[in-house]
Amino acid sequence: MAQPELKRELANRHVQLIAIGGTIGTGLFLGSGKAIQQAGPSIMITYLIVGIAVFFVMRALGELLLSKAGYQSFTDIAEDYLGPRAAFITGWTYWFCWIMTAMADVIAVGVYVQYWFDIPQWVPAIICLIILLGLNLLTVKNFGELEFWFALIKVITILALIGIGIILLIMGFKTDAGSVTVTNLWKHGGVFPNGITGFLFSFQMVVFAYVGVELVGVSAAETSNPEKNIPSAINKIPLRILFFYVGALFVLLCINPWTQLNAFESPFVKTFSLVGIPLAAGIINFVVLTSAASACNSGMFSTSRILYNLSKNRQASPHFGKLNKNHVPGNSLFISTLVISAGALLSKLIPEQAFGIVTTISAICFIWVWGVVLVCHIKYKKTRPDLQAKSKFKAPFTPAVNYAVLTLFAGILIIMLIATETRPALLFTPLWFILLFILYSIGSKKGKSSQDQSMTHS
Repeated sequence: MAQPELKRELANRHVQLIAIGGTIGTGLFLGSGKAIQQAGPSIMITYLIVGIAVFFVMRALGELLLSKAGYQSFTDIAEDYLGPRAAFITGWTYWFCWIMTAMADVIAVGVYVQYWFDIPQWVPAIICLIILLGLNLLTVKNFGELEFWFALIKVITILALIGIGIILLIMGFKTDAGSVTVTNLWKHGGVFPNGITGFLFSFQMVVFAYVGVELVGVSAAETSNPEKNIPSAINKIPLRILFFYVGALFVLLCINPWTQLNAFESPFVKTFSLVGIPLAAGIINFVVLTSAASACNSGMFSTSRILYNLSKNRQASPHFGKLNKNHVPGNSLFISTLVISAGALLSKLIPEQAFGIVTTISAICFIWVWGVVLVCHIKYKKTRPDLQAKSKFKAPFTPAVNYAVLTLFAGILIIMLIATETRPALLFTPLWFILLFILYSIGSKKGKSSQDQSMTHS
C-alpha cells in the first residue's frame, strides 16, 4: 500500500504571499522601534545590508532546491552535502528557531487583544493556537489561504503608510513633532547619531526582522509548480526589501524625527497617530495582532514540516512522519503546538526579558541555518559541476558572495557577544548545539548496535 505524501496544494499566489509574509513581521512592526533608537536613521542601511545578504542566501537555497527533485527542505540538502549529523543539527535547530519565535508571537496575540478586552492574556493566546491548529490540520491549502490574507493586511498597511507619507512630504505637512521633511534624516544628530556602535548593535533585531524569509524553501515540497514559483518568489525579494523595509522606514523617519520614537512601542502606531488618522492606534493594533498571528501560523507550519522531514530521514520518531487523511503531518502539528503553548507560560513569567532573549536566540539559530545553506552551496559548486551546468536558476557571484555573507554573519555574532543585552543569549545558545551533538551521537551508537545485532542473528 503506497504511503501518503505531502500534497502540492500551494498555488503561485500562496507562495508569493508567503514570501511577503515571511519578510514583514514582528521585527518590523515592533522591533524596529528599538532598532531605530540604537541606530537612528542609519537603520535603513542596516536593513539594506542584511536584506542583500538574505537575498544571496535565498538564491543559493533556490538553486539547491531545484537541483534535485527529491528535496523537500534544506535539511535534505544538508544531509547530501554535509552528512546526516549536520542535517540532524540543522533540522532540529530550525524547529527550535520557529518554536521560540512562535512562543513570543502567541503571547503577543494575548497582549494585543487586551487592548480591546480586559481578559487574561493567556486566554486569547490559547484560542489563537486552537484556531490555527484546527485550520492547519485540514489541508495545506488552508495555511496558504491564511498567510495570503494575513500578508495582504500587512501589505495594505505599509502601502497606506508610504502613500500617506509621500503626500505629506509633498505638502510639507506639519505635525506635533514638527514638519514632515527629508531633512529629519540628518538634522537630529546626523545619519549615525549614536556613532558606529549604535549602528552595529542594531544588527541583531534586523536579522530577527528577516526571520521567515526562507519559508519559501520549506514550502517547496507543497507548491504546485516549484520550477516556476520558487524562482519567481525569490527574485522579488530585493524589491520587497527596498519597498517594505527601507521604503517604510524612510517614510517613518521623515514624518517622525528618530528622537521622537519610543523603543517600547510600535513606530507605526506613533506615525498614524501623528498624521491625525482617527482610531489610528486601534487600526495598527489590529494589524500588529494579525502580524503576530501570521508569524505563529508560519511557525506551526514550518515546525510540523521540519519534524515530518526529520522523521522521514530517521532523525526523529516515526510517530512524526505520519500524515492524516488530509495529507498533513498531524502528529508533528500537535506536538509543536503543545510545546509552543507550554512556552507561553515562560513568556508570561519573565515578560520584560522574554522577547529580547527569544529574538536573540532565534536570530543566532537562523544565522546557523542560513550559514549551512551557503556552505552547502559552496560544496555543491565544487562537487556537482554536472548539476550546476544544468541549473536554470544559478546563484550569482558565487562562491565569492557566499564567503562574504558568511563573514558578515560571523561579524554579527561577534557584535552580539560584545553587546551586554545580547551576550547572555549568545553564550546560552551553544548549549543547544552541544545537546544536539550528544543526542545524535547516542542515536548513532544505538543504530549501529541494532545493525550489528541484526547481522549477528542473520
